[in-house]
Amino acid sequence: MAFFNSTSPYQRTKRRTPQIMQMVLFALLPGIVIHSYLFGMAIYVQVLLAIVTALISEAAFLKIRKRPVMASLKDYSAAVTGILLAISIPTLAPWWVIVIGTAFSIIIVKHLYGGLGQNIFNPAMAGYVVLLISFPVQMTAWLPVQSMQAFTLSINDIIHLIFTGFSVDGYSVTQVKTSIDGVTLATPLETIRNALHTGSTISETLKTSLFSFDSLQGSQWVNAAFLLGGIFLLIKQVIHWYIPVSFLVGIAIISLAFFMVDAEIYSSPIYHLFSGATMLGAFFILTDPVTASTTVKGRIIYGLICALIVVIIRNVGGYPDAVAFAVLLANMCVPLIDYYSKPNIYGRKRK
Repeated sequence: MAFFNSTSPYQRTKRRTPQIMQMVLFALLPGIVIHSYLFGMAIYVQVLLAIVTALISEAAFLKIRKRPVMASLKDYSAAVTGILLAISIPTLAPWWVIVIGTAFSIIIVKHLYGGLGQNIFNPAMAGYVVLLISFPVQMTAWLPVQSMQAFTLSINDIIHLIFTGFSVDGYSVTQVKTSIDGVTLATPLETIRNALHTGSTISETLKTSLFSFDSLQGSQWVNAAFLLGGIFLLIKQVIHWYIPVSFLVGIAIISLAFFMVDAEIYSSPIYHLFSGATMLGAFFILTDPVTASTTVKGRIIYGLICALIVVIIRNVGGYPDAVAFAVLLANMCVPLIDYYSKPNIYGRKRK
């Protein structure tokens, strides 16, 4: 399967799937590196587990379907799916969490629908939602930034925590995710949501140790790094601007409307744009050419639908972030969006 980018009506450059996937992998590097610098090296263990599981699952199912194995493995699509899932889950989640999620993404979501180019749902996000619903405790064991961690973790500790649930010195994941002052921290989005459910306001929450400056900055820097990678993909014309821009503009406008209603209950647009998986979703997940809309108008509508769902769930829903849910719900709408947004045939009028 190949994707084509036209530079003019008379010159056409062809990029095959492996080239595109390699560029996506390169664009993901800044976000992964910044994440590892701020939160620790555990993300690399999860990424490695995801890649190995994705390749084994891909090869096994291709063999069952009697399809060429090496040619499909070399297109890097399975590896990209695994990496996107690995960087979306808590870095100290047990090893079997990423293995189950990646295998589900490749075998059930991708190959049972016919393989690359045939799946109707984004494989990584479908795997994430299955994990979140099935294993909510393991999927919420997020680490605070390293400057706030009570324990310094070596790579040996990280491997022991992921494979056994305890560090070399016997500390559990719950103890490790506790901050220096003895408070168990969550992500900024989850902290805000939990505080609002207990009756606190946003301004009150920002003043407590549960919502530290370092923790907020960590989330913002990771999002900024994925934004940088997304700009690279735009410059290289691997993706088009319609979906990421409409998604980010939609989040800004919709969250601003909530914020103007009550700033003590609803977060600001800047907070929404640089928290959670906003930038990762905008440039690396929503832009999946297989599961997103295919028309220009449809892509803009698709991005706006995702933005609306994300802000609503973040503000009034039961989950702190909602990019995965938004993508899957919008995937369901793609056939209808494409049907009503396809351009008229030249010289004919739409009935």
